[in-house]
Amino acid sequence: MSRVLSVSQNPASAKLVRTMPLLMGLLLGGCISAHYAAPQERALDNPADLGLSGAPAPVAGAEWWAAYQDPQLDRLLHSALAGSPTLAQSLARLRGAQAEAAAVHADSLPLVTYDAAESRERFSAHAPIPSPYGGTPRWDGDQGFNLSWDLDFWGRQAALVRQARNQAEAAALDSAGARLAIAGAVVRSYLELDRAYALADVDERTEQQRLQILSITQRRLKAGLDTTVELRQAQGAVADARVDLTQIRGERDRDVHLLAALTGQGATAYEQIERPRLRADTVFALPASLPFDLLARRPDVLAAHSRIIGARAGLAAAKAAFYPDIDLLAFAGTEAIGFDALFRGSARTFGVGPALHLPIFDAGKLRANYRGRAADVDLAVTTYNQTVLEAVQQTADQISNIVALDAGLRQQQQSLDAAEDAFRLATDRYKAGLTTYLSVLATETEVLAARRQRVDLLSARDIARVTLLIDVGGDFHSDSVMLSATASR
Repeated sequence: MSRVLSVSQNPASAKLVRTMPLLMGLLLGGCISAHYAAPQERALDNPADLGLSGAPAPVAGAEWWAAYQDPQLDRLLHSALAGSPTLAQSLARLRGAQAEAAAVHADSLPLVTYDAAESRERFSAHAPIPSPYGGTPRWDGDQGFNLSWDLDFWGRQAALVRQARNQAEAAALDSAGARLAIAGAVVRSYLELDRAYALADVDERTEQQRLQILSITQRRLKAGLDTTVELRQAQGAVADARVDLTQIRGERDRDVHLLAALTGQGATAYEQIERPRLRADTVFALPASLPFDLLARRPDVLAAHSRIIGARAGLAAAKAAFYPDIDLLAFAGTEAIGFDALFRGSARTFGVGPALHLPIFDAGKLRANYRGRAADVDLAVTTYNQTVLEAVQQTADQISNIVALDAGLRQQQQSLDAAEDAFRLATDRYKAGLTTYLSVLATETEVLAARRQRVDLLSARDIARVTLLIDVGGDFHSDSVMLSATASR
């Protein structure tokens, strides 16, 4: 059974004993402040300094991908969010961080335990043991309740609690970011699959056109208007179209495989993924310039900011470790020689009083720990700054990309219309015997390139829109994430 030691009853001596730890603690705290100043890294958290001056970022609705009105996409997204190993890992880390925060918080509360012990012991005949116990074997035991409470005068435990809670908050934000990234990856892959199908349509159309031209060439050969050279060229063009069609079908299969993997499914899902049926005119609310609230909309930026706050709390705890720990201890129970006497009222014992721990010499361990926590703050700030700069760059890149793609699509439509007209005219003239096969082949090559370019530009614009939606936070809501981070506290 632990006991609380008393100090001298001399008032002057008692006062000196009481004040000396406080003076030494203040001296040590002053030393650490003087020799190791707080970290100097500055966080990039001013929107004006980053060029963020546009309207607030629009918030997408829950399950924003439903705007495509494609039931298969909805099903794939639900499967991905329910079975993604990446999301499961982030949720496991969140649960671990929440448990750690709860454990650290428990350390700041009073601890009550019950202890009991009974041992058979031979007492020394020469020990200061009352007769008749000296020199005889007896049962010696005690039992009772013990209370200990860290009074946390210097805020060390409170700082550790703040650190753990901010780490849990960062883990919750990481989980939200993982969910957003998974949704974006699935939708982008689905759009890639839609592009592969569209390119396959172009190649199938090209194959049919080249078969028609081959048929015309065969008739012209019979009429003596063409030679075997033109016939072999037309046959080779049909074979080239089939090669292109085979390659794009292989790309389409790979897109299906990727979608199955993203949604947590194996090869058994390949046959179940059909052609996308996306609504062609789907439009999302997207910013036209860098929104001023971008830093408050992205979960990765908010998670990095929470880690700064947590690191600073860890630094405060490291500084408070230089001051004396003062605990309140109490006990109540019984103690007796002889098992029968252990539960008698006369065997009761109790006590209450303070306990003090003051670091005097630790070979520089506390200073090293303080320097380490200061380095953690610097690392957290620089990581946050890097995340902020990447967020601004990614958002600006996609805004510029969408503007360029929209302008390119308007120009490309004119190019496609001209190529289609030229090919139609060249085919009609070839049928009428007014031009050669080479003229038809040249215009057909141009129209094929224009059709493929149209598909690529439309797909690139749709993917850029989804990417920008993710870059500005998508359907992320920080309030719901903060609630989930504190749910287990």
